Amino acid sequence: MMVLAGPGSGKTAVITRRVLELTKQGVAPGNILVITFTKAAATEMQERYERLQQEEAGNAPSGRVNFGTFHAVFFKILKYAYHWDASNIIREEASNQLLSDLIRKLDMEIEDEREFIDGIRSEISKIKSERIDINTYYSMNCPEEQFQRIYLEYTNKMRQQRLIDFDDILLYTYELLTKRSEILKLWQEKYQYILIDEFQDINRIQYDIIRLLALPQNNLFIVGDDDQSIYQFRGARPEIMLNFPKDYPTAQQVLLNYNYRSQKEIVTAAGRLIGNNEKRFAKEILATKPAGAPVFTEKFPTQEEEGERIIELIRKYKAREIPYKEMAVLFRTNTQARRVMGKLLSYNIPFQMRDVVPNLFDHWIAKNIITYIKLAMGSRDRGLMLQIMNRPNRYLARETLQEPTVDFNKWKWLYRDRDWMVERIDKLEYDLEVLAKTNPYAAINYIRRGIGYDEYLQQYAEYRRMKPEDLLEIVTELQESARDFETFEEWFAYMEEYKRELERQKEQREQRNIDGVMLATMHSSKGLEYEVVILPDVNEGIIPYKRAVSPEELEEERRMYYVAMTRAKQYLHVFSVMRLHGKEMEMSRYVGEMSLAPEELLPGTHVSHVSFGKGIVIARDKDRARIYFSSLDEEKLIHLEACRKNNVLKIE
Repeated sequence: MMVLAGPGSGKTAVITRRVLELTKQGVAPGNILVITFTKAAATEMQERYERLQQEEAGNAPSGRVNFGTFHAVFFKILKYAYHWDASNIIREEASNQLLSDLIRKLDMEIEDEREFIDGIRSEISKIKSERIDINTYYSMNCPEEQFQRIYLEYTNKMRQQRLIDFDDILLYTYELLTKRSEILKLWQEKYQYILIDEFQDINRIQYDIIRLLALPQNNLFIVGDDDQSIYQFRGARPEIMLNFPKDYPTAQQVLLNYNYRSQKEIVTAAGRLIGNNEKRFAKEILATKPAGAPVFTEKFPTQEEEGERIIELIRKYKAREIPYKEMAVLFRTNTQARRVMGKLLSYNIPFQMRDVVPNLFDHWIAKNIITYIKLAMGSRDRGLMLQIMNRPNRYLARETLQEPTVDFNKWKWLYRDRDWMVERIDKLEYDLEVLAKTNPYAAINYIRRGIGYDEYLQQYAEYRRMKPEDLLEIVTELQESARDFETFEEWFAYMEEYKRELERQKEQREQRNIDGVMLATMHSSKGLEYEVVILPDVNEGIIPYKRAVSPEELEEERRMYYVAMTRAKQYLHVFSVMRLHGKEMEMSRYVGEMSLAPEELLPGTHVSHVSFGKGIVIARDKDRARIYFSSLDEEKLIHLEACRKNNVLKIE
């Protein structure tokens, strides 16, 4: 059976109730397997089931139902076959060290080793989980020859040390069950009833293993929502759920289409939005709560005004006795949280963060910029000079700096027979003198354009197969963070305060029941709910994200926005900005999609236009509508796609 469970429809209750009913009908608890995607979800579901079992014990047989994640269940299978234990699973630090050693062995010039290792590990994961041939794989992080060497040496070293990672758990389980029929039969007899939560997040190899285990009875009960599949970057394949009825033609389908969480205006807007996706099960989600406030959309000249409005709203709702913890600000990327976090700090409003926000000032680009400034402030530390003397490349040799303190005159004397090298050192000395006389914002501008750091970033991006704008965005954000400070000392003091706050948030993350505004990414907000949700920076290039170009990627971005919208119970605020980092910004296409579905514009429908006021639809064809506006006392032919793009027409 496939259960399509819309947002706020109570899918966890469906699984726990189903398990109890199975046991009441005589199924041995030990023959039931419930799989979730996270340890926390598995624990919560087990606790809920055990509470339900105590309340309605009836004639249910005693015994323990198997609850676990894919990895936990599959590792159990491997443990019995190969006598492995937890010590065989490589720790993240050991994996990092192994990859770091391989990078050094290959003599690769990598500025951002931590990010590079994360990227490489993600690619290794993809190859294993999708069983891709390494010889035909095109790496996104480095040349193929280098990637293949890293991959092969990494996997060989793991085998030599009898170590496996989380992707190996899946790969080895699949290989074991396909090659050893007697072992497969043993586990098929053990797990006769399989229930899977959040099925929309399953990847190919997980599904292939489950299909093997479910044979021959195929007692598979899957619960999920194809409209909430947002983990493609982790290997999730929404098409697996979409094709489930083809794989199991006799499977029944049930739709849980009542949203018990959000009020009607939010459910309607979310339904309009997700209806624009083509690859989905058609469904209409209905609200059990009556209509409340409309979905508020606002546009601001800059992020500064947007931030002030966020503070104003939080204070307003707090005055209405809505606790801070019932308010959330949700972002497309974790780096967006920095500005709002700074605002909340300055207004002394408590908050909590669901994600680890990388410290902007720890980024290697920021470290380079800060090093230039420290040298401009008078430091002549050799370590600092080595860090930036060839960024951009001046072709200065490390060996020419032997003393712990740099003396420019001695340095130039070493190059006395090469005038062009002396000129480069002269220019570097002059640049540092210029920087010393500026404020932080102007200093970064000079480093970027006067010294040529932007050009250096573009060259590095080409070497690393990155988009130059991704690196330029970091340095732009750093420059924006410096705008409000007159001196380097003030800016450095702010960096320290920011670092302390991030550490405090890290300590707080494990604590519960803190009354603070939640800052979270759209990804990590899935499964949560709040009275008030604010979505800032809903602009093209942010949501949908600039890297999303294919129809599949754009549909995933729309699903992510749908997930964010449906976290709200009563109040949903959608904000966009006109300018960001000095660039003109367009409002996201999703804002118009949630406000207007052309098929709703039937003759007689009451509408409201930003410029023309209230009106009534007279007629509509595919992409245009003829509307009578009472304030003008005339009819106008309205182009619907333009209205959606600019969010100027709404149904009353």
